[in-house]
Amino acid sequence: MQYQTLSVERRGHLTHLTLNRPEVMNAINQTMHDELQHAFDSFASDDTQYLCVVRGAGGRAFCAGSDLKSIAARGEPHVYPRHGYAGLIERFDLDKPLLAAVDGVAVGGGFELALACDLIIATGHSRFGLPEPLVGAVALGGGMHRLARQIGLKQAMGLILTGELVGAEEGLRLGFVNAVVAPEAFEAEIERWCTSILRCAPLATRASKQSVMRGLAEPDVEKAMSAQQGYPAFADWYASADRLEGARAFAEKRAPVWTGG
Repeated sequence: MQYQTLSVERRGHLTHLTLNRPEVMNAINQTMHDELQHAFDSFASDDTQYLCVVRGAGGRAFCAGSDLKSIAARGEPHVYPRHGYAGLIERFDLDKPLLAAVDGVAVGGGFELALACDLIIATGHSRFGLPEPLVGAVALGGGMHRLARQIGLKQAMGLILTGELVGAEEGLRLGFVNAVVAPEAFEAEIERWCTSILRCAPLATRASKQSVMRGLAEPDVEKAMSAQQGYPAFADWYASADRLEGARAFAEKRAPVWTGG
């Protein structure tokens, strides 16, 4: 598919997905909603793709959220695709890991998109927040719920109720950012994280993510541990050749060769 608002590149087992509307700080219009749905569908269904890095073009913004000017021009709200805002916010069955590479502003729906990823790597000048109440709106794209679960209730309420933005270092302290680096070290840091993830068996990674996310809905650790054997990604990993390959490679003192099966 030829995208108008995105750039998608596959390098080996790694998908790079770039929001490409830098002239409006990568704000999401109807076309981008629809194209993100397609791009994430393609990543999810491609067994050769193990990890996706999501970023914004231009160096000023990851994503400034919804394109309000496009909504005004349409005269009606955007229609969210099947998996919700940005084609990702309600994609609860995606067990492949996603890394948000944030260089600049990630606010409103842009912050919600980053929070829906599993990891956030940010440059030092990046800023995050849910400023919707300042314009009489509510963050409906899961940001309120994800933030409260990821950093705790009181800290999340402090951001949600004030609409204030925080820097990357504060995001690291609060716990929703994994690493903060200078702009000149950004690409190397992204590559370091991707390399570390891709060293792992892909089915083991998927089983781990699914077990964590589904386990959070269980009432306690005991129930989560007993339930994980019934999770689909866990069952796929348990029956995989890669599980045995890991043991063989360790015994033979060599690097494992993962097949994804």
